[in-house]
Amino acid sequence: MATKTNPRNKNVLPGFGLTLGFTLAYLGIVVLIPISTIFFKTFTLTWPQFWAAVASPRTIAAYKLSFGASIAGALINSVFGFVVAWSLVRYEFPGKTLIDVMVDLPFALPTSVAGITLTAIYAGNGWIGRYLAPLGIKVAYAPLGVIVALTFVGLPFVVRTIQPVLEDLDQEYEEAAATLGASRLQTFVLVIAPALIPALLTGFALAFARALGEYGSVVFISGNMPMHTEVVPLLIMSKLEQFDYAGATAIAVVMLTASFVILLGINVLQRWSSRRLAA
Repeated sequence: MATKTNPRNKNVLPGFGLTLGFTLAYLGIVVLIPISTIFFKTFTLTWPQFWAAVASPRTIAAYKLSFGASIAGALINSVFGFVVAWSLVRYEFPGKTLIDVMVDLPFALPTSVAGITLTAIYAGNGWIGRYLAPLGIKVAYAPLGVIVALTFVGLPFVVRTIQPVLEDLDQEYEEAAATLGASRLQTFVLVIAPALIPALLTGFALAFARALGEYGSVVFISGNMPMHTEVVPLLIMSKLEQFDYAGATAIAVVMLTASFVILLGINVLQRWSSRRLAA
């Protein structure tokens, strides 16, 4: 007598309930409890106190620099990260393995070491800064230095997100487009780009999220000047040093909420793009 299978059970191996329980418990301990603590600490403030902490001119300036530099760094990485991934996947050249390893260096390098190194290079008397200074371009101790640091730490996220998609992309479609008379630009726009959009959006989101919370590499190259080169993580740290824990968590709540909304929008756009390509 044949047994009926549950149509909802699409997995061959059992254990969904157990793994889901472990997943929820782990996320609750590692993610939800610390985040909820931030909100609970913020609730100790009255509304005027909360607004004074999150909407002061110094805080607004830090918001603008953090979000602006993070978006700029993620956009730069989206362009040049694609170029790096394309070169590593589509071409063979001497030193390819070395370059592939160098892409992951920001993962392994302590961010404080990266900040000191970037400051030494881009300072007025640094290897690169000495040539930029006569042109009126100031990198170290300026907002541009923050963008440079955030671009440095975010590059691997874009490259490693796009690279496997390019490796799995069947080149027969490109050859078919060329056979039908499509130019290289048309082939890229109509064949390659649509397949890369979801991965590119994911890489952008990861690079943006990584840059938004970056502290170690920025603390040295920015100069930490309030209203000018102070990012939000540095402002939060300064409030913690002043024992203003509620004010620090209030700013953290605003950053967390804004980051969640932005990342949620990017993920929704990514899902819509994936479904559109699948259809």
